[in-house]
Amino acid sequence: LLSLGTGTTSEFDKTHTAEETAKWGALQWMLVIQQMTEAASSYMTDYYLSTVFQDLHSQNNYLRVQENALTGTTTKADDASEANTELLAQVGENLLKKPVSKDNPETYEEALKRFAKLLSDRKKLRANKASY
Repeated sequence: LLSLGTGTTSEFDKTHTAEETAKWGALQWMLVIQQMTEAASSYMTDYYLSTVFQDLHSQNNYLRVQENALTGTTTKADDASEANTELLAQVGENLLKKPVSKDNPETYEEALKRFAKLLSDRKKLRANKASY
């Protein structure tokens, strides 16, 4: 299973004072709750799938690809400008060089190549079985 994320921001790393939050209206609170819910859902799904694949001794058959520190216009899902597209391409290029996780020093580039080979080998195996 190759799981491709849409990326997350580091918005939740920001802290707010009681004075700031006291001035927030209902809309601001709803947006914060929505962001927290979406982020929690993404993390929980990844955690669940990762655990299931580990329990099945198939952890090499699961790869989650996601940038967790998007900033600026790269966080705007509706910004398809050429400048933003180029920024997102650079984010992707940089992500390839990062380790998959703190427990897995393999880079995303290495992991994706390994994953592509695994999928290719399985397709060839199925094709060979079908030809019998």
